[in-house]
Amino acid sequence: MNKSSNKNFYDLEERTASFGEKVIDCAKQIKRNAINTSIITQLIRSATSIGANYCEANNASSKNDFRNKIYICKKESNETKYWLRMLARTTPSFRDEIRKLWKEAQELNLIFQKIVNSLKQRKK
Repeated sequence: MNKSSNKNFYDLEERTASFGEKVIDCAKQIKRNAINTSIITQLIRSATSIGANYCEANNASSKNDFRNKIYICKKESNETKYWLRMLARTTPSFRDEIRKLWKEAQELNLIFQKIVNSLKQRKK
């Protein structure tokens, strides 16, 4: 990883936006049919929601607002993993690309879980 991409890797706002873009790019390549159309729609909604809610969290009006938005990020990243799994089932030819996206969604989920845990510790 070069210095520039390393910086983006740790810039969670950029990382979540980039993840949403990669999901959109993947979805655009998949031929839609009666089975996968709703899955793709749900996937794009949940994947792009992660970054949108993280931006909201960064501009939160209170600690509670921040905590709620971060928790939504965690929930959306978890939901995204689910939709990626369903998409892999309906589109086997894209499994390798979907697997990479699933791994990134998992990493984001773990990051947000760590933030949630830290917030709980601070509250005590």
